[in-house]
Amino acid sequence: MSRPFFLVHAEARRNAAAFCMEAPTGWMVLFSEPPKHRGHEKKYHAMIGEIAAMVEHIGRQWDADDMKRLLVDEFADEMRCAGTPLHHDGRVAPSLDGRRTVQLGMQTAEFTANEAQQFIEFLYAFGTIRGVEFKK
Repeated sequence: MSRPFFLVHAEARRNAAAFCMEAPTGWMVLFSEPPKHRGHEKKYHAMIGEIAAMVEHIGRQWDADDMKRLLVDEFADEMRCAGTPLHHDGRVAPSLDGRRTVQLGMQTAEFTANEAQQFIEFLYAFGTIRGVEFKK
């Protein structure tokens, strides 16, 4: 059993503190940023689809899934350069046969709410620079 407390007002903080005082011995407390929500996912997937339809990379169009991987990689690099890497930053490794490079670790499913919002802002900037006119 777990009990989430969203620390959005003083009463929620008091309830969390009271629960801590009464929790069984051995329980643990974890403070974390809230995860992204379905609204973030819908927004950035729609934007990725629009970018994929309008932006070429190395002389060709890419489907939305491939474009998503390219965009997440670029976003992660931008975050690293800004000194705020993703909390689950990626890495690259040679493939098992040594003939390719494989990107590991970066998944939008693991974005926090803040990272998802920053990704949406990144997509707006990326698309706008390349002439994408977003529908929404």
